[in-house]
Amino acid sequence: MASLARLAAVRLVIRQILKRRPLAGEPTGWGDAVHPLLQRIYAARGVLGPEQAEHRLNRLLSPQQLSGMQQAVSLLVEAIRNDMSVVIAGDYDCDGATGTAVAVRGLRLLGARRVDYVVPNRFVHGYGLTPELVASLPSHAQIVVTVDNGVASVAGVAAARARGMRVIVTDHHLPGDRLPDADAMVNPNMHGDDFPSKALAGVGVMFYVLLALRAHLREQGWFNGKPEPDLSAVLDLVALGTVADLVPLDFNNRVLVEAGMKRLRSGRGCAGIMALIEASQRNAVALCTSDLGYAIGPRLNAAGRLEDMRLGVECLLTDDAAQARRYAELLSSINQERRDLQASMVAEAELMVASAAQVDAQTVGVTLFEPSWHAGVVGLVASKLKERLHRPVIAFAPAGEDDPDHLRGSARSIAGFHIRDALAAVDAKFPGLIERFGGHAMAAGLSLPTDHYPRFAEAFDTVAREWLSEEQLQSVLYTDGEMAAGMFTLDMARMLRFAGPWGQAFPEPVFENRFECFSWRPMGERHLRLSLRDPRDDAVYDAVMFNAYDGQPPPSILRAAFELTINDWQGRESPRLLLRYIEPV
Repeated sequence: MASLARLAAVRLVIRQILKRRPLAGEPTGWGDAVHPLLQRIYAARGVLGPEQAEHRLNRLLSPQQLSGMQQAVSLLVEAIRNDMSVVIAGDYDCDGATGTAVAVRGLRLLGARRVDYVVPNRFVHGYGLTPELVASLPSHAQIVVTVDNGVASVAGVAAARARGMRVIVTDHHLPGDRLPDADAMVNPNMHGDDFPSKALAGVGVMFYVLLALRAHLREQGWFNGKPEPDLSAVLDLVALGTVADLVPLDFNNRVLVEAGMKRLRSGRGCAGIMALIEASQRNAVALCTSDLGYAIGPRLNAAGRLEDMRLGVECLLTDDAAQARRYAELLSSINQERRDLQASMVAEAELMVASAAQVDAQTVGVTLFEPSWHAGVVGLVASKLKERLHRPVIAFAPAGEDDPDHLRGSARSIAGFHIRDALAAVDAKFPGLIERFGGHAMAAGLSLPTDHYPRFAEAFDTVAREWLSEEQLQSVLYTDGEMAAGMFTLDMARMLRFAGPWGQAFPEPVFENRFECFSWRPMGERHLRLSLRDPRDDAVYDAVMFNAYDGQPPPSILRAAFELTINDWQGRESPRLLLRYIEPV
C-alpha cells in the first residue's frame, strides 16, 4: 500500500484512475431540442428521456407517503387553531438554519401566530434537542418541532415532555437502536417508511410537513374566503439547504432545487440569501448550484462553526434588505476567519500525516487529534484530508475550552465505506468507548472521553481495514469521456452550467482530453494558470488548476480531467477549463 506520508506530501492531486461513466441506457425521445452531448451526459446519470429531466413541482412525491405525517399535521393544526406556542428547534449547520427559516416562515404563512425558534450552540448545548437546550426553552412553549435533528434525541425529547411540551421530530438522519418518545416523527429514513426518496435533507422534510399541513387545512376550509399561502416562496431556502448538506440530488431533490434556483435567478429569493449572493460577489442571474455549495452555504455554516447560528437564521428571516446586508457582511467576516483557521488546521493535519506522527503507511481508517484545534472546524479538516488521502478520516478537537476531558470528532468517508455503520460497529464491539454518534453514510459526528482516543483510533482503523479493499482505496475520477474538437465554446459552457441542477450523486460534467501545455505560470502560491493547445485543431484554451502548484512545471503533454466553465472577468465572459486532474502522457 502506498505510504500515506508520500501521498500527503504531493500537492498535485493524488494519482487517480480516470474512468468514463457508463451509460444507463440509450437516450430516447429527446428530438433536436437537447444537444447530443447533453443527452450523453444525462444518460450517464440515469436520465434517458425528457420526462426524467422535466423538474416540475407537480411531479414531487406526495407528502402523505411519509410515515408519521398524519400525527404531525394533526398536532400542528391544533396549534394553529388554538393559538398555541410553537418553538422550532433547529441545527447549527446550513441545512438546519434554512430548515428553521422554512419552518418559521411556513408556519406563519399558514396561520400560526406564536412561532419562535432556538438553535443550539455547539459549545454550550451540544448537538440536537439535548436536555441542556430544552432547559433553555421558554416556559410558555407548548409544542417543539425539531428540524434536521431529533431522531437521536432520546433524553432531550424526554426532558421536553417532562416539562409538559409536545414534540414533533422532523429529521433525515439514520435512526439508532433506540428512538425518542416523540408525539410524532417524520423521517424518510425511519425503518419501514415507504417514502420512495431517502435523500431529503432536513429542510426538505420540513417543507414536506408544510405541504401536508396546507393540504389538510385546505380540506378543512381554512382558506375559504382568503388567498391560499404560496409555499413556493420558501423554495430558495430549500434549495440552499439541500445543496449545502450534500444529500444526493435524486429526481425529487432536483425538482426542489431547480424551483429554488429559478426564484433566486429571477431575484425573488428572500432578502438574506440575495444579500449573501451579493456579499459573495456572485451574479444572481447566472447563479448555479456550485455557488450555493461553495460560496453561500459556507457563509451560513461559519456562524454555527465559530459563533452562534442565530446570526444565520436571522439573516434568512429578515425581510429588510438593509438589515440582510449587515448580516451578510458579518457572516462573510466570520467565514473569512473560518477560512484562515481552516487553512492553519489543515496544514497541521498534513504535517501530522507526512511525519507519520499519528498514522503510518498501513493506516486505512485515519484519525487525527490536536489539542489546539477548534471543534467547529474539524469537519472541514476531515473533508480535506479525505480528499487528499482517499481514506475515511475523523478529525478530533477538545469539546470546549473548559472541557479538555472530552473530544468531539467529525468524520468524512469515501465511497463504499458507510461511516455511521462503521462507528456503530466500533460501538458494538467496544461498548462505552464512544459516548454519542450519529450521521450518514458519508459524514458523521461523535464524542468520546479524551483518554479513550488511542483505543478508538485503533478500533476504527481495524474496522476500516476489514471493510475496505485495495480497489476501494484507489481514487477513481469518473468522466464523461472526451469533448469533441470545436465544442469548447462559451455557448456550450452556458448550456452545461444550467443543465442540472448538478450536485451530489448528479455531478457536474467532467471531460478528459489530451492537450499540449502551450504556456503556464503560477497563480498565487498554490494555483496554476495554463494555456492548453488541442492538437486536433490547434485551438488554445485558458485553464486553471487550484491547489496544484508544487514548484514544478506541469507536463508538456498531458491528459486532463476538466470542467468547461465560464470565466466572468470584469463583466466579460469567456470559456475556461477548470482542471480537476492532470497526468503526463
